[in-house]
Amino acid sequence: MVKALVLGGAGFIGYHLVSGLAAQGDVQITIVDNLSRGQLDPDLERLLTDNNQIDLVAGDLTRTETFDLITDRFDRVYLLAGVVGVRNVESQPAKVLHTNTNIVLNTLEWVKNVGCGRLLYASTSETYAASVEQGTGPVPTGESVPIGVMDVQHPRATYAISKILGEAAVTHYSQDFGFEAVIVRYHNVYGPRMGFEHVIPEWMDKLSRRMDPMPVYGREQTRAFCYVTDAVDATQELMTCPLERCELVNVGNDDEIAIGKLLEKVLDVAQFQPKIQSLPAPSGAVSRRCPDISKLRSLTGFEPVVPLDTGLSLTWDWYGSNRSLQTMSDALPSSVHE
Repeated sequence: MVKALVLGGAGFIGYHLVSGLAAQGDVQITIVDNLSRGQLDPDLERLLTDNNQIDLVAGDLTRTETFDLITDRFDRVYLLAGVVGVRNVESQPAKVLHTNTNIVLNTLEWVKNVGCGRLLYASTSETYAASVEQGTGPVPTGESVPIGVMDVQHPRATYAISKILGEAAVTHYSQDFGFEAVIVRYHNVYGPRMGFEHVIPEWMDKLSRRMDPMPVYGREQTRAFCYVTDAVDATQELMTCPLERCELVNVGNDDEIAIGKLLEKVLDVAQFQPKIQSLPAPSGAVSRRCPDISKLRSLTGFEPVVPLDTGLSLTWDWYGSNRSLQTMSDALPSSVHE
């Protein structure tokens, strides 16, 4: 039986990844999560109850003693834990740097000592933002494009900075200590259970409450949205395909859409047409984002299978059934961050 460790397995992508792994039936799964972003909500409780091959360890991965609770050697280690979301990043930039940096370094020190079959590190498309905005990075954007930040003093830059450090650490630890690794730059993954800090669920929350007028930021910007089960399928494929020690791979959908067009689709799903208050994009938000996923296709044969209309409908249905989880504030701007 394959042993998988999912760090951050109670979060958005983590939960769906664990669900996918459990469905395989031949995987023993350990989740480690401090439950700060992820929740022990009804979905996760059902997943744990229905699958006796899943263990949940509650622990803070910024603390080295948490890793003392992880005693097995794992075939696959998925490092998904970290602080994400524009609101979190802009309100607590120092926490972003501290948390994300300590999690990746603690994990790598543990892997160095214990070993693993393959490590997957969740990075971000935000690493491309500076090159795209400066015109030195094409869109769709491939893995060879230079990465960096426009303004190191901008709070939003701390997320990309922490992930760039993580990418460098994973690359060099894997080379120095002899384990396989894949760095995944996720691009605008969406779907059920992603919280309320991203554009699609934030809009859906406002529309479910019939907000009118409704503020919308950055309608002229473009993104390429990837439904979470597609992202999970790609993630799992990258843990079993042939690799050259450490690979860097975009994961997402390459069907680019303007935020204004996305809004039309969400309004159709919600069957509500409020007056739209168009506002400028949030500070620091890149104008275009779309991945070149040719490398992912070459390595795994992956193709996205969930159309945007279908994914939006599934997401709307889930949020409609889980309105009690809504905690967001109307005073904060919508984000088009992943």
